[in-house]
Amino acid sequence: MQVTVQPFLMFDGKAEEAMNFYVSLFPEGRVTDISRYGPGEQGKEGSVKVAKFTLAGQSVMCIDSPVKHAFTFTPAFSFFVDVTSESELRRFAAELGERGGVLMPLANYGFSRLFTWINDRFGVSWQLNLP
Repeated sequence: MQVTVQPFLMFDGKAEEAMNFYVSLFPEGRVTDISRYGPGEQGKEGSVKVAKFTLAGQSVMCIDSPVKHAFTFTPAFSFFVDVTSESELRRFAAELGERGGVLMPLANYGFSRLFTWINDRFGVSWQLNLP
């Protein structure tokens, strides 16, 4: 029996927009599978029933929840991204941070040369690190 573990992101109608944004940022990012709600199904017709995408080799699942919840994303879960150059980190920070929020501003915090922790416009947290 093969066991897999992967992040799972639950959106409220923005799964496809978020997924397409993420795969556009990362080299070799791609959508690997997408299934949509059809007529008469529990979710809004055409929205994401379940999708899979990869970012830097990491498989991620996402959905548009058909049920309204009283919770959303928190920084308790974040994607930790190691980059190889300052320009790459600054590009990710600018693009992911647009219309989002900064939890830790871009700086040297002693554990890396350059680091920032941000929430993107969808509420997903990203820790960007230049070791």
